[in-house]
Amino acid sequence: MSGLAARHVLALALALTVPSLGAAGQEDEAPAEGPRHLLIVLDGLRPDYVQPHFMPALHALGRRGVVMTSHHAVFPTVTRVNAASISTGAYPETHGLLGNSVFFPRVEAARFLSTSDRGNLLRIESAEDERLLTAPTLGEALQSAGRRLLVMSAGSSGSSYLLNHTVAGGAIVHYEYSLPADLHAQALERLGSVPEAGTPNHRRNRWIVDAFLEVALPAVDPTVTVLWLSDPDTTAHQHGMGHPLMVEALFRLDAEIQRLQDGLAAAGLSETTNVWVTSDHGFSEHTGGIDLDAVLAPFAGSLDDGAPRIVAGAGAVYVRDGDPAAVSGVAAALQATEGVGAVFTRSARPGALEGSAPGTLSFDLARWGHPRAAQVLFSPSWTAAVGRYGFRGTTAQPGVAGHGSSSPFDIHNTLVAVGPDVKAGVESAVPSGNVDFAPTFLHTLGIGIPASMQGRVLREALREGPDPSDVAVGLSEVQVESADGRYRLTAIVSEVDGRSYLDYTAIERPE
Repeated sequence: MSGLAARHVLALALALTVPSLGAAGQEDEAPAEGPRHLLIVLDGLRPDYVQPHFMPALHALGRRGVVMTSHHAVFPTVTRVNAASISTGAYPETHGLLGNSVFFPRVEAARFLSTSDRGNLLRIESAEDERLLTAPTLGEALQSAGRRLLVMSAGSSGSSYLLNHTVAGGAIVHYEYSLPADLHAQALERLGSVPEAGTPNHRRNRWIVDAFLEVALPAVDPTVTVLWLSDPDTTAHQHGMGHPLMVEALFRLDAEIQRLQDGLAAAGLSETTNVWVTSDHGFSEHTGGIDLDAVLAPFAGSLDDGAPRIVAGAGAVYVRDGDPAAVSGVAAALQATEGVGAVFTRSARPGALEGSAPGTLSFDLARWGHPRAAQVLFSPSWTAAVGRYGFRGTTAQPGVAGHGSSSPFDIHNTLVAVGPDVKAGVESAVPSGNVDFAPTFLHTLGIGIPASMQGRVLREALREGPDPSDVAVGLSEVQVESADGRYRLTAIVSEVDGRSYLDYTAIERPE
């Protein structure tokens, strides 16, 4: 049997062995004819990586379609927050996933849980009265219209699960598991064992691309696919931005972008598939973190039940007894600490942009004011200095390089797109964000957008939409100052069509 014939037989076999993709074990009707969307997430891809000498295929893709030059990650600029925002089209204030590590006292009374581990997310789901995400998802909206969302991921098991945690009418294929489970078994049978992780992580990324093209695409027949590759983040964390191994990672990723385009063409799907390439966040070089335990020590202690009064992680500080004086004290201590940037607290009053503690911005401005939120949220400070390998942007965090801050280098990330619904040869400076994918996809499919989705339709990127130069963009500045005048905090916010995007924050510590 020829290789092509064998592949056709395999596709038919997979379609027959994975029939029950509906939420209740019922077979969905085949998706209606029409556009498809492939959202490729390259973890940690900064816009300035997309250069012809690093990523020629991706650069060419943008030249054929649309390049969004003012795209925004959701703050905190970490992977699982942005995965949840891509899934729900909403901010943490609505979907409730507040960090890469999260605090659920009914699951763990004294420590944060890493959301990179799907097992921890399952523990949260099983906790009494707890929901993992408190907003409906893109997968659920697609299911209501008889369509399917497929998630393919070489990232963490947690981020893959957050992209379609109810597996509504679709599937997840991760290198450790799949839902339905048959898909993982079929991928292993077809492709062999999953390669070991590496830096660059190209072998595992390639395995996921192969699993998409050869297994999941024919089996699931998705209307929307989110395909997540783990570089350059994996390599840059370990070696730094611009390190030769990270540059190699970019070349390897670019080859996968080309293979995906070629694979869609071979499957006869190029003319009906919109390809969007983005990232979950930007990246910065690290210069060393603060001693948070020492900062919080004056406020530590135990509650009446013996639980710690202060629990901190991922930039969030829970003051368990809610004492306003302690909250203000923690905020003031952070403001006085070199290496701390923006500090946020609960809104001083409904709708206020300043926080309840002097000199802080409100959770409302950061879009973080969920009932699960801590009393204080802070970001490391940042500079625009040029790092060791020629890329601008540093933050005061431990390790070699990373993200998570309200620096413009962490917030501003990549978006290029091409396809039948997308304009051709256009560069748009209109602000956009990771919250905008879900409503945009639903709009092009003619599916109702849930009221919980806080993103907007990226009309200026669509063929039917206005010229980007005709879109009104607002820019505002919010400034607060500590009680002693030694800490001044500024936030810059863009606005489009009633939706706001946090551009960055900046601090001054006057002598």
